[in-house]
Amino acid sequence: MSYTSPGFWFFLAILLAGLTILPQRFRVGWLLVLSLLFYTAPDPVRFVWAVGLGAVTLAGLEMGTRDRPWLGRGVAIVILLAVLVWAKFADAVGLPDPGGPPGLSFIVFTAVALLAEAARRHESWSQADAALHIAWFPKLLAGPIERPQSIMPQLPALGLKPDMAALGLSFLLVGLVKKLVIADSLAPVVDAAYAIPAYAPPMELLLATYFFAFQIYCDFSGYADIAVGLSLFVGLRLSRNFARPYLATTVTDFWAARWHITLGRWFRDFVYIPLGGSRAGRTRQMVNLMTVFMLSGLWHAGLGYGVGWGFLAWGALNGALVLGERLLPKPRRVAGRVLRTAVTFHLILVTWVFFRAADLATAWTILERIGEALPGLPALVAAYPFTQAHLWGFTLIAALLIVEIAAEARHGPSPVAELVTAARRPIRWAGWYAALALLLVAGHWQDTEFIYAAF
Repeated sequence: MSYTSPGFWFFLAILLAGLTILPQRFRVGWLLVLSLLFYTAPDPVRFVWAVGLGAVTLAGLEMGTRDRPWLGRGVAIVILLAVLVWAKFADAVGLPDPGGPPGLSFIVFTAVALLAEAARRHESWSQADAALHIAWFPKLLAGPIERPQSIMPQLPALGLKPDMAALGLSFLLVGLVKKLVIADSLAPVVDAAYAIPAYAPPMELLLATYFFAFQIYCDFSGYADIAVGLSLFVGLRLSRNFARPYLATTVTDFWAARWHITLGRWFRDFVYIPLGGSRAGRTRQMVNLMTVFMLSGLWHAGLGYGVGWGFLAWGALNGALVLGERLLPKPRRVAGRVLRTAVTFHLILVTWVFFRAADLATAWTILERIGEALPGLPALVAAYPFTQAHLWGFTLIAALLIVEIAAEARHGPSPVAELVTAARRPIRWAGWYAALALLLVAGHWQDTEFIYAAF
């Protein structure tokens, strides 16, 4: 079921109606049933996956004791990670592709965090609460990857609350605009150029590379905003997953505090720190950091067609950039900050080529063709026949950057949706109506997928 389909809004109305009518003690179960229905309706095979993963997780939770907290929980973690590896890389070693469901990684990562936190904190929760924590449908396909200490305390107070619903509407509208208006408007230009990079004009490849940077940002952060908004409707606050990443001043800032924040924290807590973090000296710290980035690239790499070496190169390149930055001073002046932001964005831009290209050889072809054309770029720009799709894409990107730069300058990390909701009533309603009008006029309402649901 897609967020852009009419059936989804009917589903949401039923969910909210049931939440309002049912007594508090039944609300967790209601949301759990509706979440499973949302996830499994497109393909009943997903139900088998969901039940299997849930059974392993709940069994692991039940087997732990206060004296032996990792009893069962450690075994469950190993099984979950083994299933994830099997689903992603079976074909790479000649085994039949098991056809892992969308969002498998996010389900497994959430379950691993649940089991690990239960063991560390000697916590216990009801099976219904634990199951809803894993299966809550807005975050199921692409995060955020929540921790139990964030979600569990909120479950006893589920319900439709006017203030939270108003904030949820702002997040929902912002997310839909990012996805349906911006990301899906940029996608055709990217797809056309990257489909035939050996024959596409270098200028087309350059434009597509810039467009993809904003396509993936608006697609992924749009999903996160929608997840936050839908959760607020039922009284749940999810973690922030993006913080205007293209305003980062370093690649470290980009990955540590601005892009896919909850995944970064997951790798920090369950990979980097267990490896020793920064406690074992500078050399060990460098090795640990590179290990995290390589594992992140490997996580993206398994998509049912063997190992995607381009994703591994993308992870290694980002790791190398983070390690290299440790030798550079931090920016102190405004001019230096602006320059660092521009440099950081273009470094990330180069890495996105490896992420988006079909394979490693194609990525090199794209970079080589763009690099060869850069000396004559002014003449190429002057002679290039820009289309309406290009001009509309420039307009959307410029509008996005103006809004984000202004918000960052005046309000720091506060999300735009929070600023809209906190504004005076006329401004708040004007913002909502403007977003609705933009969605109706320029939204791509076809049944499109979110990029990160594939991982």
